[in-house]
Amino acid sequence: MHSRRFSLERSRRSAHVSALVMAAILVFGAGSWAKGETYQVTDLNQPNGNPLCLAINSSGQITGQFLHAFIYSNGTMTDIGTLGGVEFSIAYGINDLGQVVGGSANANVPFHAFLYSNGSMTDIGTLGGNSAVGRGINDVGQITGQSSILGDAATHAFVYSNGTMTDLGTLGGSFASGNAINVSGQIAGYSFIAGDAAVHAFLYSNGAITDLGTLGGRDSYGYGINSSDEIAGDSYLSGAGGVHAFLYRNGTMKDLGTLGGTNSNAHGINDSGVVVGESYTSSSQTHAFIYANGVMTDLNDLIPSDPGVVLGQAFGINDAGQIIAQGYDAHGQNAAFLLTPEISTPEPSSACVAILGLVAASQLRRPRKLTAN
Repeated sequence: MHSRRFSLERSRRSAHVSALVMAAILVFGAGSWAKGETYQVTDLNQPNGNPLCLAINSSGQITGQFLHAFIYSNGTMTDIGTLGGVEFSIAYGINDLGQVVGGSANANVPFHAFLYSNGSMTDIGTLGGNSAVGRGINDVGQITGQSSILGDAATHAFVYSNGTMTDLGTLGGSFASGNAINVSGQIAGYSFIAGDAAVHAFLYSNGAITDLGTLGGRDSYGYGINSSDEIAGDSYLSGAGGVHAFLYRNGTMKDLGTLGGTNSNAHGINDSGVVVGESYTSSSQTHAFIYANGVMTDLNDLIPSDPGVVLGQAFGINDAGQIIAQGYDAHGQNAAFLLTPEISTPEPSSACVAILGLVAASQLRRPRKLTAN
């Protein structure tokens, strides 16, 4: 009896402490970016050239295009081949299982969407037209992208699930592309609106495509989506205001600004809502940026141990905070980079200190005299 009481008390205490620790994690933020954080830079260039890195998963595996589509994992780059025919393939998305999607030439048609899984590349077909490409894949294997329809009269966004490619249509125009898909099957992309008068970013959710509008100008584009259906992209401003990166959250498209220049573009977003892309600076240079906690920061200011490296564009960020970027190495050569957050201990907020204090106090108050028989 005493033994069971001891076990129950320990379980209750453990659950209480776990809840407090989880609260502390929520205050800190999981995978979020802290002001002053710096990055370790890994040059991904190969002996015979530099790859184009377009997507990264939570394990740090990277995909993109280098002669063919590839997977980079644990320091090794693996060519995943083509669908045959003309020797070309490119990958745009990778999930946490290491499955890759993209497009490749086929022996019979110009370009088809593919799924690479377990060492094999599979043609997933089209919506009836001659060409298709996969742009994003989630962790349950659903794929989104774009495909020409029967007769190649138009190109529509699609979702591929359980062996079937489904037409998602458009916002009324002749073209649409799904670019990213989250684990709930929500999709971010862009489409011509009726009459092909403009291109607008969209969110596909619960069977319907929603026009996200713009930041005041004619066109907008959606490129990334996270598990909270937050979308990263870019939009024209009204008049001659240029193009700015945006974060779409809770029905509102927020202008993320620039690094001092006229234009910025967003490409990736993680589950903490951290956005990466590129922006003109006040000196009209193109620099990669990270946007977090309401502030856009030049990634070049966060790599102090790598003088001479210039980060021009950032294409993706995972939930561990790792970023893939393109730019120039210290010798001025085109290069691809993996940025990994340096291990640091940020000063905790007062709220987090209070929560951690409660955790410690709960441990100090635990019963001391329990007899386990």
